Amino acid sequence: MTSILLELGELGDELERAVAADIAAAGARRRRRVPRKLVMVAAALLIIAPGVAFAAIALTDEQVAASLPAGTRMLEGTDPRCSVVRKGVEYHCVLTRPPISPEVSDLKGTVEPTVDASKYVNGGCRSLSSDGLTWQCYIGQEAVVQQIISADFLGEYAPAPGVG
Repeated sequence: MTSILLELGELGDELERAVAADIAAAGARRRRRVPRKLVMVAAALLIIAPGVAFAAIALTDEQVAASLPAGTRMLEGTDPRCSVVRKGVEYHCVLTRPPISPEVSDLKGTVEPTVDASKYVNGGCRSLSSDGLTWQCYIGQEAVVQQIISADFLGEYAPAPGVG
């Protein structure tokens, strides 16, 4: 898991402990309910934290390029080259060799996840060309906004490139 996700997990744990301690202290004095706003804020943090964590990671062009074949087997051996469109969010990638995709003749519009060096889904890419040589890639929550991956897939463990 990335260090940012670990830090967010620790922050969530600390928030839970603080709320539990506050409830216990209030219970000792008198019965009191947890403020609804506090519960809603804690829930919102748990939902949006993974996307925010990935968006906060500034990746190099080389890291984004390596994340394509790490996410999808058909992109292995394609030697991607990526350039920044919006740092940490959007990258334009060109493959030096076409993907191996015997089952798909037209790759334009195809979407594939990207996987970081620690083997977690960190975003996704969309093919801009029929031959699959040109891709637009998005990191973190932006990949969800672009409807390349689902919110619950972002941050999932992916030990090997996906097939199919």
